[in-house]
Amino acid sequence: MKNFNWSEFTKRVFIKTNKVQVYNAWTLSDELEKWFLSKAIFYSQDNKRISNVENNNLYEWTWYAQNTSETGKILKANGKDLIEFTFAGNCIVQIKITQDGDFTLVELTQKEIPIDELSKQNIRLGCAFGWSFYLLNLKSYLEGGIDLRNKDTTIKNVINN
Repeated sequence: MKNFNWSEFTKRVFIKTNKVQVYNAWTLSDELEKWFLSKAIFYSQDNKRISNVENNNLYEWTWYAQNTSETGKILKANGKDLIEFTFAGNCIVQIKITQDGDFTLVELTQKEIPIDELSKQNIRLGCAFGWSFYLLNLKSYLEGGIDLRNKDTTIKNVINN
């Protein structure tokens, strides 16, 4: 593990859909709730609730079965193929969306991960595991309409939480 990069990682998935569908899945509250979150709330800079994101908006996200919430800031949202937001404290998650024929490449990079032992375990390894599942769930939802998430809070320690 000497050369392992603890401060960032990238996950990629090809989805048979168009860039607009993917971009909307990341930036519209009701779309995020179909594959990623139990509740997605975005706020404007003046703290008014909005349904889609722009630069410098804030978010409050809640997941099924994990009993956790996350708050952060949308750093970039260009309206077509790039979204960037704070996550897991001061980490930055960047979503790049690229059309390739009938498929769209979704490339997620999480960076600026602290390299203390707790962050290595909970953020670097934990988030990499979580994002892998959620990117596959995004693919499942956009290609076939199937949501693979566990929504039962009594079921613990399964990969689809």
